[in-house]
Amino acid sequence: MYKCVIVDDEELARNLIQNHLNQLDDFEIVAICESAIEASKVLQQQQVDLLFLDIELPVLRGTDFFKNLINKPKVIFTTAYRDYALDGFELNAVDYLLKPITFGRFFKAIEKFLELQSNRQPKQIPVETSTRDDFIFIRKDRKQVKVFFDEILYIESVKDYIKIHFKDGNHMIKHSITSFHEQLNHRFLRTHRSYIVNQNKITAYTKNDIEIGKIEIPIGQSYRDILTKLD
Repeated sequence: MYKCVIVDDEELARNLIQNHLNQLDDFEIVAICESAIEASKVLQQQQVDLLFLDIELPVLRGTDFFKNLINKPKVIFTTAYRDYALDGFELNAVDYLLKPITFGRFFKAIEKFLELQSNRQPKQIPVETSTRDDFIFIRKDRKQVKVFFDEILYIESVKDYIKIHFKDGNHMIKHSITSFHEQLNHRFLRTHRSYIVNQNKITAYTKNDIEIGKIEIPIGQSYRDILTKLD
């Protein structure tokens, strides 16, 4: 869970960012501040991952405040003035949002933040086929969580992410489907450029698709040879 602080002297602006954040998983608002001085006290008391910081603040401007922080969280600057963009990016800001901030533009900034966080994470260590070939560790809520292969139904590629489907839900991580497949054991079959299935969960199949319960998963033309493994 990423801890966030909103700093803005305008109530409407604070509420808008709060509403945008409330629509996202994995983000927790730990404080909403009206000034840089108030935010400084919060940052001294707890670790913060992301700061939404207005530039035009009373007493101390947002850019001056951030410049003097010793332990800097990631920052997304917010302002009604386009002229401050250069100042924001010189401070290595994740993004610079002009008010009024639409959710689409806000979400784009969040994706930039998540990309930066992903690049900071250590690469996953491939699971070797040995006594440990019944589970894998995946990143969830900023932790490496053990997932047993028997719990996985199938895996789906969604752009730069993969979605791991379980009986009671799914989990999405930033990973290529090809490199993730290399970390799985022999029970997982690539059926399509966008799908991997756990063959132990297959309930029926044809030459065109595989069924896992009521879910139909396509078999790509170049993956038809997997049918020989199912006979």
